[in-house]
Amino acid sequence: MIALEEGVPLSRFTTIGTGGPARYLARPATVEELREVLAWAAAEELPVAPIGLGSNLLVHDDGFDGLALKLTGDLVAIAVEGTTLVAGGGATNAVCLHRARDAGLGGLEFASAIPGTAGGGTRMNAGAYGRDWATVVLDADVVDATGMRTLTAQELGFAYRHSELRPGAVVARVRFALEPRPVDEIKARVADLLAARKSSQPTTKRTFGSVFVNPDGERGAGALIESVGLKGHQIGGALISPVHANFIENAGDATSADAIALMAEARRRVYAEHGLELRHEVRFLGPLLLPPL
Repeated sequence: MIALEEGVPLSRFTTIGTGGPARYLARPATVEELREVLAWAAAEELPVAPIGLGSNLLVHDDGFDGLALKLTGDLVAIAVEGTTLVAGGGATNAVCLHRARDAGLGGLEFASAIPGTAGGGTRMNAGAYGRDWATVVLDADVVDATGMRTLTAQELGFAYRHSELRPGAVVARVRFALEPRPVDEIKARVADLLAARKSSQPTTKRTFGSVFVNPDGERGAGALIESVGLKGHQIGGALISPVHANFIENAGDATSADAIALMAEARRRVYAEHGLELRHEVRFLGPLLLPPL
């Protein structure tokens, strides 16, 4: 079996820079290595978590008592087959977009606003600016302890920031159905989206991305949090971003506990003033819990 690293601090891998160590870390490079290590984890009754680029991830300060996965090799490779972009689950969205652009294939421009991977986007049906993975995914190769199977977009069960992928199942490969588009048009659209993101989000700060899912209604989570006076509010080293209130910044030596405390206060105030229960978009790793309202 591939080598296992023990006690690796996950703060080194998360975009917000917090979190304790993983009991084990593996870096599979092929589907067979991935299947093998997942079978081992299942036999050991260990939870499994792909960590991707470490965005959309908050790890408990005491760490994760399981197997963290960092995909490499074939599992980050990208190829173009006609109008289909085939990306390893660990391939970054930025590189996927660049390969699609160079091939004159459009449809993935919205992913320029999403720091993450093809597999992570599939698991959570990532989206931005009115589009999401559900609009471009053809199918995905998903591996668990028993082997690999290919799931269509319908079988993946996409909903808003959600898929039906089970815990322990890892996206090894994604096929995106794209369409021919002039390269200059793709570049212009990406430039517009990146400019919009830079002007409205704390892109130069350490964050894990959006904190809460936008609830139904006209106002998003950021506007609701701002309306209850929490924009710029700080607990410990964690700060509700002065740029966009649905982001938490690591303002210096933040802990995951600091971030959880901010999230709890935001949920409490929004519920008290608006009767809306904010649901977290960020994925928790380790024994993290938000207190009940």
